[in-house]
Amino acid sequence: MASVRFQGVSKIYQKDILALARFDIEVYDGEFLVLVGPSGCGKSTTLRLLAGLEEPTTGELFIDDRNVTDIKPQDRDIAMVFQNYALYPHMTVFDNMAFSLKMKKMPGDQIDQNVRETSEILGISDYLNRKPRELSGGQRQRVALGRAIVRHPAVFLFDEPLSNLDAKLRVQMRNELSQLHTKLGSTMIYVTHDQAEAMTLGDRIVVLKDGYIQQIATPLDLYDNPDNSFVAGFIGSPSMNFLKVELKNGMIHAGDVVLEKTPFAGVVDGEYLFGIRPEDIHPSEDSRLCGEVEVIETLGNENIIYMKFNGRQFAARCGPKVEAITGAIFGFEMDLVRSHLFSADGMRMKINAT
Repeated sequence: MASVRFQGVSKIYQKDILALARFDIEVYDGEFLVLVGPSGCGKSTTLRLLAGLEEPTTGELFIDDRNVTDIKPQDRDIAMVFQNYALYPHMTVFDNMAFSLKMKKMPGDQIDQNVRETSEILGISDYLNRKPRELSGGQRQRVALGRAIVRHPAVFLFDEPLSNLDAKLRVQMRNELSQLHTKLGSTMIYVTHDQAEAMTLGDRIVVLKDGYIQQIATPLDLYDNPDNSFVAGFIGSPSMNFLKVELKNGMIHAGDVVLEKTPFAGVVDGEYLFGIRPEDIHPSEDSRLCGEVEVIETLGNENIIYMKFNGRQFAARCGPKVEAITGAIFGFEMDLVRSHLFSADGMRMKINAT
């Protein structure tokens, strides 16, 4: 186990392409840290910099108190798991897992012990004599994990390892990764564009956009207290609903619609971005608020109702017994205590609804 520290790290490629800017963060010993964000935000670049596959333009990287910025990849005591498994097709599962240990000239009996102990942890002991082509996607991913685990590295790096799996298997592997982290107690840094993976796996989450850190927080804090409208809209599915509003004389105005008295004490009159999550919108036949139903997603345990309200699409997460008809008018009310207010430049106003 080890801690990791990025100190003022940036990466600029040729033609002034910014991949990562002013990246400062400490990953605690034994922490499961998740990097999340849209494509091109700098997630994989961060891993590649730590692994030594890229050189930083500025800044330094530390594993524990050792500066590894100029150290060769093979000497950083890091194991990386990729999205495409990267298994040797001509080798058995055993040989794939043992390869790095043989390259280190580890004694044969110790290699055998490490591989078999790791295969027991991952539930792949019965596949040690098979070739990768004889395995399912989930089994191949376990072999890729096993190849990393046998080395007992200081830090594990995961670059979207579940993206090639089907939805059901992704959920299963997500659970197994979480259990694996508990068993090993190792420091893990995990990259994904899937915010559901980030929320379920991470002790803390780093949200990135265009190479810049937007927020670092625990999953619950990230969801309940987003620092800006980008984080608020990126985290959560369906994403947060937004409206351009004006606070005026103690009232919230959204175009021609007056929501009700503002619950945002101390916020001066002006133009803002109002945000509310789908689960905080509830059906109401008596409400003055209503929208035209556009799409209904029936998921069994809940219905997601998408409607047009004030020129914007609004989503409401409702119980399975709440019915709606496409094209009909849907009346609703908002739990404004759970709403958010952002400035014109997208930063969250530091006053909670009351």
